[in-house]
Amino acid sequence: MKGDEDAGQVFSNGHTTSSNRSTPRKSLHTALNGNTSTLNGSSPTVKNGPIKRISAIQSATYRGHDREEVVRILIQGLLDMGYSDAASVLSTESGYELESPSVAAFRSAILDGNWSEAEAILLGSHRLEQAPGLHEDDDQYGEGLVLAEGADRGEMLFWIRQQKFLELLEQRELGVALTVLRQELTPLGQDIHQLHALSTLLMCPPEDLRTKAHWPGTVEESRKMLLQDLSRSIAPSVMIRDHRLAELFDQVKQNQINQCLYHNTSIPPSLYSDHLCDRDDFPSRTSFQLEDHTGEVWHVQFSHDGSMLATASQDRTVNIYDTVTFKCLHILKQHNAEVTYVAWSPDDTKIITCSQDCKARVFDVETGRLHVTLEHQTVDSNYGITAAAWGPDSMSVVTASHDRNSQLCHWNLLSSEPERPVHVWPRGFRVQDVAITDDGHWLVALDPQNIIRVFDMHTYREEPPIKTSGKMTSISLSRDGSTVLVNLAIGEVHMIDLATRETVRKFRGQKQGEFVIRSCFGGAAENFVVSGSEDGKIYVWHKENETLVETLSGHGPGQGGKECVTTVDWNPKDAGMFASGGDDRKVRM
Repeated sequence: MKGDEDAGQVFSNGHTTSSNRSTPRKSLHTALNGNTSTLNGSSPTVKNGPIKRISAIQSATYRGHDREEVVRILIQGLLDMGYSDAASVLSTESGYELESPSVAAFRSAILDGNWSEAEAILLGSHRLEQAPGLHEDDDQYGEGLVLAEGADRGEMLFWIRQQKFLELLEQRELGVALTVLRQELTPLGQDIHQLHALSTLLMCPPEDLRTKAHWPGTVEESRKMLLQDLSRSIAPSVMIRDHRLAELFDQVKQNQINQCLYHNTSIPPSLYSDHLCDRDDFPSRTSFQLEDHTGEVWHVQFSHDGSMLATASQDRTVNIYDTVTFKCLHILKQHNAEVTYVAWSPDDTKIITCSQDCKARVFDVETGRLHVTLEHQTVDSNYGITAAAWGPDSMSVVTASHDRNSQLCHWNLLSSEPERPVHVWPRGFRVQDVAITDDGHWLVALDPQNIIRVFDMHTYREEPPIKTSGKMTSISLSRDGSTVLVNLAIGEVHMIDLATRETVRKFRGQKQGEFVIRSCFGGAAENFVVSGSEDGKIYVWHKENETLVETLSGHGPGQGGKECVTTVDWNPKDAGMFASGGDDRKVRM
């Protein structure tokens, strides 16, 4: 298929409104006058509190590692695992303590909700007059906690007082909460948009407070999250981040995975030995070939449960196959022109098909019956529907078009008139491909004019766009919604972080220029990137180190004589299976 020829708010504990890095906007937090603020200060070289007597025979290092760091992390790990007696023995024998008394007191103050005590420890008593809302008590905390490099005390104060404000709201002490907002939060001079967002919560019904504030779990759980955020801003030599030993083990395992070119299992490596996967276990051979289409295959997509595969073709049909027997379950023939795209609803009960006839059709998967036909109000019938994306409720969907007058439409299948869009984005650009994050918050749209457009699905507002270095033909989101793959006509696949808007990986080798070529993440833990190519081959890269793992024989020439693999998709439940479609009218498994 040829490409187009035409050239949140932050609430609880400093977290963004969409978890797992699924938000495409940059952080709203800004430093309080940088590192020169009177509330700032860091000295990451300062060591932890008092140290007990250390045996003279002990070296300051352990096999090249700082002995104090190792021992303190081990003490924390023993406590995490419930071995408090062993942790106490290790502390006594080594002479190192996990935390100084002031750090332990700060931890307790946060978890107990003793906010004045927590602020006094954070700032140190001589700084109390600089922090609105505090009263000088004594000098027991001296200079305050030592911060990590680049940390901002003003921002940390804001997080603490924000937690205090939210807890008061939940207790329905609205007058006190308003005082905290006006006299304690506002004078800190932190993000004005965040302050406005917090102020709107004063009128929020109690049953909706946690949802609107994006405040997860219980009060105790939210305090633990606050402590975790604060600990990242405190010098690690003073306060070790929670579960540091487990984090280091995770990094060891992830590093082994990253170094293993063929790692394709959800089972994590053992810590006992080095890890290596066998190439023979990698899906590099064709096991089955589907030959039911009479035209080029333009799109393939597995259902979310991996049990079915949908294929869209130039022959105006969509086929649905069982992925165990590869029996064809349905042939959908209602389109009057080429079918460009298919998308499964999150619950796999429906499928939407997009066509060059300017229509998208929603089918019931079990029966194969047409549910509703969606048609853009276009002024030019030459522009078809290019792509579609489902909302998480499986009842709303967004369709995309090359028509500048009707490029994005949002539909609600529960509406009394489901064939009428509930929202049409303002005209002015084209859309080649579209995706919605799993939480339903962000709509990511590919504008062929070298722009990735991002919209808030709750407000329909456009966020700052992401500009790329060349014409793009397709996009694919990672499972956690944090990154997006884009195929560029220059013959590269780029992986872009939606939060930072930076290109973090570039995958090279495949051929592209004239046609729409698709790629996707693949493997048990999305360790791979796989893409079609205009040379008839399938290219597979290791996601983390960008190494070209395999160049597989893909598809033969089509009617036009071109050997083109246009589409690929990896089974989300079977790491040993992926599918490809090409101009030779075949689908290879």
